[in-house]
Amino acid sequence: MTVAASLEAPERHRLGSPGLRRVNLALFAAGLTTFMSLYCTQALLPELSESFGVSPARSSLLVSLATGAVAIAVIPVSSLSERYGRTRVMIVSSVASALVGLLIPLCGSFTALAAVRAVQGLALAGVPAVAMAYLADEVHGEHLGSAMGRYVAGTGIGGVLGRIVPGLVTDVAGWRWALAATGFLALAFTIAFWLLLPPSRFFRPGRVDYRPLLTHLRDPGLRRLYLIALTAMAGFVTVYNFLTYRLLDAPFHLPYAVVSLIAVMNIAGSAASARAGILADRSGRRKVLIGSLVLAAAGLCLTLPTVLPLVGIGLLVFTVGFFGTHAVASGWVGRRASTARAQASALYLFAYYLGSSIGGTAGGVAYEHGHWTGTALYVLVLLGVALLAGAGLKSARWVGRRSF
Repeated sequence: MTVAASLEAPERHRLGSPGLRRVNLALFAAGLTTFMSLYCTQALLPELSESFGVSPARSSLLVSLATGAVAIAVIPVSSLSERYGRTRVMIVSSVASALVGLLIPLCGSFTALAAVRAVQGLALAGVPAVAMAYLADEVHGEHLGSAMGRYVAGTGIGGVLGRIVPGLVTDVAGWRWALAATGFLALAFTIAFWLLLPPSRFFRPGRVDYRPLLTHLRDPGLRRLYLIALTAMAGFVTVYNFLTYRLLDAPFHLPYAVVSLIAVMNIAGSAASARAGILADRSGRRKVLIGSLVLAAAGLCLTLPTVLPLVGIGLLVFTVGFFGTHAVASGWVGRRASTARAQASALYLFAYYLGSSIGGTAGGVAYEHGHWTGTALYVLVLLGVALLAGAGLKSARWVGRRSF
C-alpha cells in the first residue's frame, strides 16, 4: 500500500471524533426505540391482568413472548447481517417493529395481543442482534467499552419511556391509548436512528455460515459471559415485572401512575452503564463486572423490608448494578470474539433474552407462591450463579491478540 493510500484509508471512530458522536447518537436512538417497544406492556401488567382476567404469571407472557421471540431470531438475523450488512438489517428491523407496534392497541383479546407481541419481538431482533457487532466493527478497540456503555444507556432510557409513557397515559385514557402513544414515540425514534446511523466502513460481506457459533460456544470465557447474560437478565425482568404488583397491593397501595415511575430508576442505570464501560476500559472488566453483580444483590436485599424508602433505594442500587453488569459483559463479548462478531453477540443476546423470557415467567410463579420474599430469593439465586460465572473469568490471560 502506498503512503497516499494509507493516509486515505478510513480509521475506526475514536473518542471525540464527529463520527463516534454520530454513532453514539444513532445507537442511543436505536436503544430507545428497541426497549420502548420491547417493554411497553411491562408497566401495564396489573392493568392487563384485570382487563383480560388473567393471572400475573400469564400476564407476564406479554413481556416474555416478545423477548422470547427476540431470543429465537437474533442468531439467524445476525447471520444475515454477515451477508447483507449491519446497517441494512438494523434499519429494516427497527422500521418493521415500529409499524407492528402500532397494531397492539387494536387487539381485542389476550390471545391476539400475545400473538402481536410475539411478532413484534421477531421484528425487533435485528437491532440488538447487530448493534454490538456494528460497534465492534466501526469503533476503535480502546473506546469500544464506552461506546457500548452509551448504547446500553439508550436501552435503559428506552426502558424508562416504555414504562412511564403507558403508565401515565393509562390513568387518563386507558391502556389502548397508552400503547398507541408509546408506539408513535417509538416510530419517531426509529426515524431518528435511520437518519443518524453512519454507513459501515469496515464491514465486509461474507456467506452465511453457522460454524462460528460452535467456535464461540467452545470458548469457556464466552460461555461464562453468556451465562451471566441469561441469569442477570432473568433477575432484572423478574424484579420489574412483579414489584409493580407488590407496590399496588398492601401495605403500600400506591396509585398506578406513581408505581409506573419506578422506571425512572433506569435513568440511573443508564448513567451507570456508560460509566461502567469507561471503568472497564481503564480498570479491568472482571473487577467492574464482579462489583456490579455484588451491588445488584445488595440492592435487592434492601427491597425486602416493607419500608417504602428502603424499597426505592434498593431498587435504585439493584438497577445500577444490573446495568453495569450488562454494559461490561456485552462489551467484553465484542472484544473477545476476533471473528464473526455478529454471531458472538447474537449468542450473548440469545442468552440475554432467553433469560428475560423464561426467567421472567418463572419469576411469576415465584411471586404467586412466595410473594415478594420468594421472588427476591429467586433473583438472589440467579445473581449468585452470575457471580460464580464472573469469578471464573479470573484465570483469563492474554493469548495471541485476544483479551480473556
